[in-house]
Amino acid sequence: MFSFFRKKTPEPISTPPSVEIKEHQSDTLPSVPLSEARNDISGTNSQDIASEGTQRATEEPVASSTEARVEPVAAPAKQSWIARLKQGLAKTSSNLTTLFIGARIDDDLYDELEAALLTADAGVEATMHLLENLKRKVKEEKLTEAEQVKAALKVLLLDLLSPLQKPFELGRFQPLVMMIAGVNGAGKTTTIGKLAKHMQVHNQSVVLAAGDTFRAAAREQLMVWGERNNITVIAQESGDPAAVAFDAVASAKARGTNVVMVDTAGRLPTQLHLMEELKKIKRVIAKGMDGAPQEILLVIDGNTGQNALAQVKAFDDALQLTGLIITKLDGTAKGGVLAAIAKTRPIPVYFIGVGEQIEDLQAFNAQEFVDALLQ
Repeated sequence: MFSFFRKKTPEPISTPPSVEIKEHQSDTLPSVPLSEARNDISGTNSQDIASEGTQRATEEPVASSTEARVEPVAAPAKQSWIARLKQGLAKTSSNLTTLFIGARIDDDLYDELEAALLTADAGVEATMHLLENLKRKVKEEKLTEAEQVKAALKVLLLDLLSPLQKPFELGRFQPLVMMIAGVNGAGKTTTIGKLAKHMQVHNQSVVLAAGDTFRAAAREQLMVWGERNNITVIAQESGDPAAVAFDAVASAKARGTNVVMVDTAGRLPTQLHLMEELKKIKRVIAKGMDGAPQEILLVIDGNTGQNALAQVKAFDDALQLTGLIITKLDGTAKGGVLAAIAKTRPIPVYFIGVGEQIEDLQAFNAQEFVDALLQ
């Protein structure tokens, strides 16, 4: 059974037929007055911008998630997703699997496999780990056929990637506050829109915070997603993104909204002053709600290879990431970057994306990924 989210709910809910739900208790957290956080916030109060008919949170009655007007997205068939995943990883897969066609089990095969893994951006540590264990496995199990060696490599790669697989659980907190980071061009804002729509399918009401005040048109892009999904977007023309995040959390608490998703400015990890701003946003969110943000996600472009690993390290050091989202895996020959992440900084990979459509973003499943990589 394919799982996108896991969630606790006291009563059965209608979900797409291919989605598995795990029960989880929600927590009730204390409210923190606005005045306690204003010392760390500059700028004016943010506007509450949404689709037609949406008013300020303070002017609306508290609404439950079941009252949200949603347009469910039909979950893709299992085989349809597998086919798209295989197509997306076809270039990486071709570079690896062709080595085993009619190959002899000798040093030349191992040398070619090493080059292919490095080209796929598996990284030196993961490549050496896989090769050393593969040679040991071939010797211990007395493997003589190329297909047997390929099957052994699949087992080793699955063992390496399995720790990255972790379901994204809903219903643990009320609201669940998600802070989402990533460099420009990684697909961060689009990913937020896709996730918001998926959450609506799971009866979760959502509010978006347009905290990306650094990139031109980022606010407008998020507002388009808000209007498309009938989701409130907290934004302001200019000012402190921490204030926007704080007001979004306050709005969600007042309305009883289930999920807050805070978009943050895309930046390079080398821009230290901007990384400090991310830390400030995290501090201010914590003042708006004790224990928040509960999820800090980094969106990574799968085409960037080893640069993606550098991003993971830098953002994790600054923010203590709870999860990753790998986008744009379609058409790349660098799908091995997940192996590099698993070996050097094993942060859970919640979702992977292989296209532009909403259904092209799905939960990471290590078995499916390895099967697609070594077809």
